[in-house]
Amino acid sequence: MPIFETLYKNYNKGDYMHRKIFILHEIYGVNEFIKEQAIEFSDDQTVVECVALYSDGKVFPYLQEKEAYDYFTKEVGFNAPLLQLSQQLRAAIEQYQDVILIGFSVGATLAWRLSTLPLSRVVCVYGSHIRQYLDVQPSCPTLVLLPGHEKGFNVNGMKHALQHIHFVQTMQFVGEHGFMDEQNYAFHLESALQAHTHIKNFI
Repeated sequence: MPIFETLYKNYNKGDYMHRKIFILHEIYGVNEFIKEQAIEFSDDQTVVECVALYSDGKVFPYLQEKEAYDYFTKEVGFNAPLLQLSQQLRAAIEQYQDVILIGFSVGATLAWRLSTLPLSRVVCVYGSHIRQYLDVQPSCPTLVLLPGHEKGFNVNGMKHALQHIHFVQTMQFVGEHGFMDEQNYAFHLESALQAHTHIKNFI
C-alpha cells in the first residue's frame, strides 16, 4: 500500500475551522489544477487538503496520459488506498463539524467508494470507473458530475443507474472527461463554470 502524504494544504486565518475538505487527484497527481481547486473551495472557515496518492509525489504531464494511468493502476489502484484514506477521514470527522470529500477522475471513484463513511458531503467529478461499483450505497449526500460522453462506455447508462441510488444527485455537462481543467485538451469553459457553481452550492 502506498504511503500517502499531504502535498498541498491551504489553511485559512480564523479562530475556528469548522469544515475540512479533502481533495483526491486524477491520474496525473497533485498538479496545478488540483492545487487551484484547493484555493477555489477554501474560505475563512475551511481548511482544504490535497491528498497525494503517489508516495513519491510524482506528477505527470497531460501528454503522458497512458503512462500516468498505468502508474496509478500499478502503484495505487482502487482498493489499496481505501483503508488508509478511511482512517484519515475518520480522524478528521472527530475534529471537524463537517468533512467533505471531493475527487476527480480516479480520485472520484475512490471518493465514491468512501461515500459510505459518515461524511457531510461527497463530490465525484467524472469518475468513469464508478460504473464498476454501482453496489455502493452512500451514507451522505453525494454529487456525481458527468461529462456529455466518455470513451469506451455509455455515460447515460451510468447516469440512469446512479439516479436510483439513495443520496445521489447526478448532473451532466457538455464536454469530455477533463472538462473542468483549463490545461486539459477537453476543457470546456461554460461547463467548468457551471460545475464549479454547482459544487459550491452543494457543499
